[in-house]
Amino acid sequence: MNVRKSRKYDNLNYDFYQKTIDISAMSFHKMLQVAKKLDAINEWGSVLALSYIAAQRTLYRYNDMADAKAMLESIARSFGYIYGREKQIRVNTISQSPTITTAGSGVKGIDALMDFTERMSPLGNASADECANFCIVLFSDLSKKITMQNIFHDGGFSSMGMSLSAMTQYNKSLDENE
Repeated sequence: MNVRKSRKYDNLNYDFYQKTIDISAMSFHKMLQVAKKLDAINEWGSVLALSYIAAQRTLYRYNDMADAKAMLESIARSFGYIYGREKQIRVNTISQSPTITTAGSGVKGIDALMDFTERMSPLGNASADECANFCIVLFSDLSKKITMQNIFHDGGFSSMGMSLSAMTQYNKSLDENE
């Protein structure tokens, strides 16, 4: 579905889709392009954007935003090459755990998604504060050789197939239906 407009992926409203791409991906390109023209980022600087695992994997109802996140990550790689070669500027994306935000709180089923990812992640979901702390590391000289990467900050969710906790919960739902 267009995430905010209740339209299924195979029946998108292309005006909404264009706005999704423009706001969630092209704006990053525009910002980086203007920053480059103005020489606004110092050598060895760092640029970050927030992505989500749906850029690589299909997640129910995320649809058009997944396309935008995939494009966002591609832009980070392309500018990471240009900026890295010219000024040693790093450009990365962080694929954060589902996090309650103003936008995220309006997504139908966010509570179930948060519960599922918490059960699947060996370290649990990463909070907004933990993500902010990770951003500080990526802005620091401690990460001066990391660029063009999408880094998963999701408590291990992205590497899991199935956890015991998630399987136990799934089995409970099967037992209830019998």
